[in-house]
Amino acid sequence: MDHRTLLRHSGYWPPWGETICHQMKEIRPSAGRRLGKQDRRQLRVLYQDDAVVVLNKPAKMLAVPADDSDLPSALSLLSAELKSRRQRAFVVHRIDRDTSGILLFAKTWPDREALVQQFIRHSPVRKYLAVVRGHLRLNEGTLVHYFRQEGMFQKVTTESDPKSARAELRYSVEHRLKGASLVRVSLVTGLQNQIRVQLSAIGHPVIGDRKYSPAEKLERRITRVALHAVHLQFIHPRSGDSVCVDCEPPPDSQALLQALGLPISRRR
Repeated sequence: MDHRTLLRHSGYWPPWGETICHQMKEIRPSAGRRLGKQDRRQLRVLYQDDAVVVLNKPAKMLAVPADDSDLPSALSLLSAELKSRRQRAFVVHRIDRDTSGILLFAKTWPDREALVQQFIRHSPVRKYLAVVRGHLRLNEGTLVHYFRQEGMFQKVTTESDPKSARAELRYSVEHRLKGASLVRVSLVTGLQNQIRVQLSAIGHPVIGDRKYSPAEKLERRITRVALHAVHLQFIHPRSGDSVCVDCEPPPDSQALLQALGLPISRRR
């Protein structure tokens, strides 16, 4: 099986790269109870083989089940789909509920352990597209902050704080828009809410991020954080090949970008 199978999709073709995928398929919950809005949301398989599954998680869907919620998650829907094939799903990493895009799962525990070690070493390449307020002073750079977790929030603190964790990312400005910027972010570390907190800390909050920028409650063009996991590259746990997956942003992100002045052209 070729881990670099390439399928091109019809539809909008904005300037954020190609989609690399395999066995593309939509996953829907089984019909066992009345479906709510969360249940009707679809998961799209971007790549899978006997060891791994890469999903395109919709925004507002949990990556894993929450203790205080019975809403379906990417993990629960995938697990139900794989159960019929006598396979299982194991969490490798997570993305925020309001973030859309690439999410990686393993199908066996040894594969999961091998992949988790890669994430611990920060070796996978993880890239995001963020639409932020304002225009950054530099077109590219590196941000380093120190976080202290307080409940569900990350607070920016100092390196000397004994409970601090180092957060690092690299960014490049893809487009300057009307009062906003489209920024490509590469994670060096992978803390909870990291991109949102670091960009907010430099005065450029992600549009729609009400958690770390309360003024965003006034935003009406998008109803969630304008953040999308666009690219993941990792080493396959069995073959040792490099697997690259790209995932174009969903319609709500594209509509926001159009409203901010970025032309979205159709692919031929």
